[in-house]
Amino acid sequence: MALDITCPVCGETEALRGERTDDGITITCGGCGQRWDRAITPVCSTCQGIDLVAVPHAIVEKSRGTQLSVVGIRIVHLCTDCDTADIERWQKNRPNPLFPAELPTVEPEDR
Repeated sequence: MALDITCPVCGETEALRGERTDDGITITCGGCGQRWDRAITPVCSTCQGIDLVAVPHAIVEKSRGTQLSVVGIRIVHLCTDCDTADIERWQKNRPNPLFPAELPTVEPEDR
């Protein structure tokens, strides 16, 4: 997905906290304490483009047996240049959210 935020010092992607300021967003890494500023407007992490589409993305987890469940939806910003296939896949199934390209699998020992 286009908007992946990673700590530039330690590579942390999960323990990040953002605080809105007048100039943008200040991000603090929970792993190493590094702070940096990010613009409010999302930018593609691959090509640095700003032509992005906000798309609902399903969060899918295994529930019981072989059943998969949508446990939430988050908004992702897809780049019209880098994520064309994902945008087209979402547009074909609208108004449903975009599902992950790889769904969780049920291992035999999980049954």
